[in-house]
Amino acid sequence: MVRKIPEGDNRLRLVCPDCGYIAYENPKVVVGSVATLGGKILLCKREIGPRRGYWTLPAGFLELDETTQDGAIREALEEASARIEILTLLAVYNIRRISQVQLIYRAKLLAPDIAPGPESQEVGLFAWDDIPWPDIAFPSVHWALNHHREIGDETVFTLRTNPPGETGDY
Repeated sequence: MVRKIPEGDNRLRLVCPDCGYIAYENPKVVVGSVATLGGKILLCKREIGPRRGYWTLPAGFLELDETTQDGAIREALEEASARIEILTLLAVYNIRRISQVQLIYRAKLLAPDIAPGPESQEVGLFAWDDIPWPDIAFPSVHWALNHHREIGDETVFTLRTNPPGETGDY
């Protein structure tokens, strides 16, 4: 494969020099949730990089043949042994620097039984004032937590996106 601009295109692509096949590279989709129970928010302390040892929402890459909702449910189960019910889409964040699109859902934790999965050092349910803010893994986790709090108990709201000026180039 070589990088070149195929005829009729305007971007560098990976192209097979023998047959002309174009291997398109597209953004990765991340799915996750702000899952709550009794006013507390589920967070996972990362066991893997990047940002090992920092707290995040249960989230990860969408798999092939999976809906975004099913992916968010799977990630909560894998990372926190948590069973959740998806309520609604909270936000779509664009992380341009690493070509990610993140879909974060509002969810209800169905039971308080949680435990770390293989990608988590520990998991916990946090009241707002107890969230370990200095140890949050990624800016988009801050955004999602704050957007979730802004919405409160509203069932009809405007979908959230990157805060003004935040292009995901951090």
